[in-house]
Amino acid sequence: MYTGEYNHTIDEKGRLIIPTKFRELLGNSFVVTKSLDGCLSIYDSIKWDELEKKLNQLPMTNKSARELKRFLLGGANIVELDKQGRILITQPLRKSAKLLGDISLVGVGDHIEIWNTEEWNKISNYGDFENIAQSMEGLGI
Repeated sequence: MYTGEYNHTIDEKGRLIIPTKFRELLGNSFVVTKSLDGCLSIYDSIKWDELEKKLNQLPMTNKSARELKRFLLGGANIVELDKQGRILITQPLRKSAKLLGDISLVGVGDHIEIWNTEEWNKISNYGDFENIAQSMEGLGI
């Protein structure tokens, strides 16, 4: 399971260091794709295969299904770690998630999210704990 928050930088060529804790779980090759809320997601090969199978079972005749497949599969890239533990994130993916300079990598269970740190700080300001408590209760947690 992927947990924790790590802060790094992305260089001008689009190279990003993956934290050792995540590298140990991901292996040398994994998938980076667009995600919801304006970030990118990293999936290990097993979780990606599971997601891809679910997506491929969606009906072609459903417009929402086609859009979802385009969004997730069309933006997906298989990446490999270099000797320094970095990956190369393509320009289109960097642009879609506004990845420049400071980056936050956040483990969220079955995958990892890659955020522009400024955007991450905006959405991760959990000051209203009562609201969080209500959300947990509503979800049965």
